[in-house]
Parts: sequence; structure tokens; C-alpha cells
Amino acid sequence: MKIPKPRKRGNSFRIELMFNGKRISATRDTEKECEQWAALKLLELKTGKSKEEQGIKPIFPFDQLCEKYYLEKGNKLKSARVIRNKLDNIHRILGGLATKSIHDIKPNDIVQWRNKRIQEVKSSTALREFAMFSSIISYAQKELFLIENNVWQTVVKPDKGKGRSQRISIEDQERLIQFFKWDITKKPTRVMHYTCWAMLFALETAMRQGEILAMKREHIKNGFIFLPMTKNGESRNVPLSKEAKRLLDLIPLDQDIIVPVKQKSLGRTWIRVRGEAGLNNINFHDTRHEAITRMVKIRKLPVEVLAKITGHKTIGILINTYYNPDAQDLVEMFNETES
Repeated sequence: MKIPKPRKRGNSFRIELMFNGKRISATRDTEKECEQWAALKLLELKTGKSKEEQGIKPIFPFDQLCEKYYLEKGNKLKSARVIRNKLDNIHRILGGLATKSIHDIKPNDIVQWRNKRIQEVKSSTALREFAMFSSIISYAQKELFLIENNVWQTVVKPDKGKGRSQRISIEDQERLIQFFKWDITKKPTRVMHYTCWAMLFALETAMRQGEILAMKREHIKNGFIFLPMTKNGESRNVPLSKEAKRLLDLIPLDQDIIVPVKQKSLGRTWIRVRGEAGLNNINFHDTRHEAITRMVKIRKLPVEVLAKITGHKTIGILINTYYNPDAQDLVEMFNETES
């Protein structure tokens, strides 16, 4: 097949190939680089085709498939940051499975990885990783048509594990405020201040960290926050308590983004300060658990109203995962019904 002549496009050159009815193109700085790319690409395509005709599948390492998935789909998802973090550590997470060709991965390979992984991390973490890798293999099957079956779906998933029930006591809250070194009556000016502000706002509203960081001035309405897009793909209205309104009043009216801090910076600041406070057992997401539990205990909100505020579509998850009363809370609520 004759290599076509590259075409100049601005300060670069573009070359297009046709192979088995498919158009393939590339842009390079010079004509020569375009021609070199085309020659190598044609050789690659012809070699791959020849092998397929002989029943030999071309090698396609799993880590390369993962990168292709991220570039074409993963980076557009709300979970892009989490996916990127997992893929940056894929060789540590998957071991030898990362470089194995997707055509050679067998169910037993996945079983061995699963059993090893649940010894290294929590079951919930292993389950999320399992689901992500299964989605990537499904992408290779249903969109790239590289494989006929999703081998990941033939293996039993890791157990979900016990839901987290960590609470944030008033004492924990006050200790964290102390180590954030912020006067909670003053305007926040540093990343540490905004991280503390976000924690306190989350405890009042049960909003997720990402939802708080995405808040803009236009989302603040009369008595509530309007969230145009949330984790479950729908909008949500979150009522504001007196304390939540007080916290919002600390933010200048001409400030469009309420918390002008990147998620990575907030996360690093949270981890550092909780460590200094000796509270490594507390995660930022525990504020959601605590806020929901307080809403039931203090405001006596019925579950259907609570679900509207928190954005839970499944009542069971709301009750069994996020509502975490201790024994004393249950005793007090039980006795209130008799008074």
C-alpha cells in the first residue's frame, strides 16, 4: 500500500490512512515524521491482521487498555479523579495482571488477584476496584469489539464488607477546629480555613465534599442551596440551618466560588490536620454520616424527607449506611415516645 502524502495544517502536518475501510490519522511536526508514523502503523496493522487470520490474537496489555479507556471515557466521568488515581497505581494494585494481554486473562487470574487484594485493603475498596476493572473490560468487549466476553463477570465479586459507622463527636469537632487554627467567626482566607469551613458546612447540610467545592454564589437561594448536578445525576435542594447560613455569611458577596480550593489541596490539608489532631480515624466523608444522624436525633426528620435532603434514592442505604445512632441515642429516642 502506497503511503499518502502528508498535508500541511498550520505549523504541523497531518496524514491519513485507510485500512479495511477504516480511516486512521495522525498529526506530526514534519512530513518525514508523518511518513515514518504511517509506515510503522501500516506494518502494525498488517501484522495484527495476519495474526488474527491465523487465529493468533495480538498482544494488548491490560494497563494499555485502561489508559485508552481513561482517555476516551473515564476522564469525562464524575469519578475521573478516582479512576486516574487508581490507574496511576495500577501496577501496585494489579501486580502482574496489569501487563497481561487482555486476550490471556483467565478467571483464575482474577480470583487470585481478588483473594490477594482483600488481604491488602478493605473489602469495599476491593469491590470498587473490581467494578472499575470490570467496566474497562466491558468497554473492550462492547465498544472496541476486541474480546467476545467479559471474563471479569464470570468471577464472584468481593464481599461488600461492613458499612462504616464512624461518628464525629462535638469534642472531635472542637479539636479539629483548634488545629485548623481558624476563628470560625471570621472570613476564611487560607486553605486551612476553607477546609475547616467545608467540614462545618458539611456537618450542617450532609453535603458531599465535591458538592461543597462546586457551590457557586448563584446556587444560594432563600433558605436553601440548589445543587444542579449531584452524584446520582439529579439536582437537589438542601435546606440551610441557622449555622449553615452563618457560615455562608462569612463568604464575601462578590466571591462567585464559595470554597475556592482544589479538591486535591483540600484533601491533603484535611489529612495533615487530622493527623496533627490525633484523629486519623476520621474521614471527611464521615461528616455526612454525622450530619444525617444529627438531623434525625435533633430535628426528628422522617426518612422520606431526609432522603430528599441527602439525595439518596435507596432508603436502605440511607438508613443502614449513613444513619449511625449509638446505643444512648436509641435509648433516648425510645423513651421520648413514652413521655
